[in-house]
Amino acid sequence: YPSINIEQKHKDTIIRYTEALAKNLAVLGLVNIQFVLYNDQVYVIEVNPRSSRTVPYLSKVTGIPMVDIATRVMLGEKLKDMPYGTGLAPVSSYTAIKVPVFSFEKLSGLDTQLGPEMKSTGEVLGIAPTMREALYKGLVGAGYQLTDKGGIFITVRDTDKDEIPDIAQRFADLGFHLYATAGTAAVLRDHGMQVTLVHKISESEHNTIALLESGKVNYIISTSKKGRTPARDSVKVRRKSVELGIPCLTSLDTAVALADILKSGFTPD
Repeated sequence: YPSINIEQKHKDTIIRYTEALAKNLAVLGLVNIQFVLYNDQVYVIEVNPRSSRTVPYLSKVTGIPMVDIATRVMLGEKLKDMPYGTGLAPVSSYTAIKVPVFSFEKLSGLDTQLGPEMKSTGEVLGIAPTMREALYKGLVGAGYQLTDKGGIFITVRDTDKDEIPDIAQRFADLGFHLYATAGTAAVLRDHGMQVTLVHKISESEHNTIALLESGKVNYIISTSKKGRTPARDSVKVRRKSVELGIPCLTSLDTAVALADILKSGFTPD
């Protein structure tokens, strides 16, 4: 918060839809609406006449006690008669980012690649003047050990191979040594990058698991096909990352954001 990649026309649509839904459903208090923006069109996924876990975060970020106000509205008071009035609150001059916290180490055999289902067990709030600093604070608060040097292991599915060279180059420019499985390594080498090839688990003793256990890898980018089959290499790699405490990124957007904040040179001090 505030949003950084939603055009004003889509914001206007979201506001219009929200007002129409709240009025026609005769909601008093808080309402939780989930939207999706696809092909330049705003869609409504679901509408719930309740609050969400985001409310206490937004209350803290904006300074507006949303639960107190909603309760007073439910008891008969009107927004226009309260100090905050009606309409949209002014956009803050700082950025707030909510970072999920996971407990994968307690869930044996679970593939850590994320999907639409809820897997987080907690959340951390990062607030700062810029998005990069807010994200850094959030990741550190969520327990990630962030370092700006070392090695990064990359293995991505075919549909991500067009995007991965630019991301890998960001980490190479920071001085990271690149490790990759055969298909990913070939793509990176075609783009002029130096990469150490890592064999699949069944192919050699010098495989992905041995590499992770060597301590040479500080980050993992893994977007290989997900699944709950324990025998699959991608699942074993992601599970091993949990055991060793190595941050494993299963989204290319997150990998780009991580490279950006490492380049910024933030430290916990």
